[in-house]
Amino acid sequence: MRVTGLRLYPVKSLGGVEVESAVVEASGIAGDRRWALVDDAGDQVTAREVHQLLRVTAQVVDEDTIRLTDRADGASILVDTPLGLGPVPVGLSRQPFLAPADEDVNRWLSDRVGTRVRLVWQEDPTSRPISGAHGGRPGDVMNLADAGPVLLVSEASMAQLNAWIRAESDVPDLADLDPADISDVAASPVSEPLDILRFRGNIVIDGDQPFAEDGWPGVRIGDVEFRTTETCDRCVMTTLDPVTLEGGKEPIRTMARHRRWERKTWFGTRLVRTGGGHSIHVSDPVEPLG
Repeated sequence: MRVTGLRLYPVKSLGGVEVESAVVEASGIAGDRRWALVDDAGDQVTAREVHQLLRVTAQVVDEDTIRLTDRADGASILVDTPLGLGPVPVGLSRQPFLAPADEDVNRWLSDRVGTRVRLVWQEDPTSRPISGAHGGRPGDVMNLADAGPVLLVSEASMAQLNAWIRAESDVPDLADLDPADISDVAASPVSEPLDILRFRGNIVIDGDQPFAEDGWPGVRIGDVEFRTTETCDRCVMTTLDPVTLEGGKEPIRTMARHRRWERKTWFGTRLVRTGGGHSIHVSDPVEPLG
């Protein structure tokens, strides 16, 4: 097995960028999800609620700067890390304070997405522990991702999911399908395979057997070793096309038949670095660890 893609999401819930290599730190991939969005009350704002966030991409320029770009017209703005500014209270789990970006950045982004948002930055990624409920152990730390610092997804699993979607397009929806988990309850069946980008993975592998990664206690990628903390539960964001922003029922509709337990649907695995080297690359070999 091999790595077929690497992707960074510098700002949680904004679009990301492909890279050929990445540095893996204890808290996650360097440059990934160190920024997030909140409202004026400090509560987190994500693309689950504000779909237009996905039309803005974030890219690392250097260790002190990111660039936000609106795909609608190509307009962009540079954002500097807010070193020396006092932190503000936020409603992110296990991260009660973050540093605020300049107000001109907030105005630019708010105007683009149609609602008031504030950009905030995690100055110290070692300050946020991984919850024990999500597989964290003492000393495990993470960026601003939901529950684990690195997300791995498999093309073999994606191919199986697309095969299920295609084969079951005429099957009625499950009676207990939660409308909150889909972005368009009236959507027609999909006619083209879904892109794995919907799952916002950092590491994409070609895979071997579909969903084999669920059972891996750990994995070595190149010379970097990871422990699997848990399988990743999925939400309404996967039902949004990351390019067109069109909503739908898939893949949640089909995963609810094949990949639902504990009242959630699941795809991909969350990882934490445990040792070995510090860099991973596209085409690196992938070896499950028992």
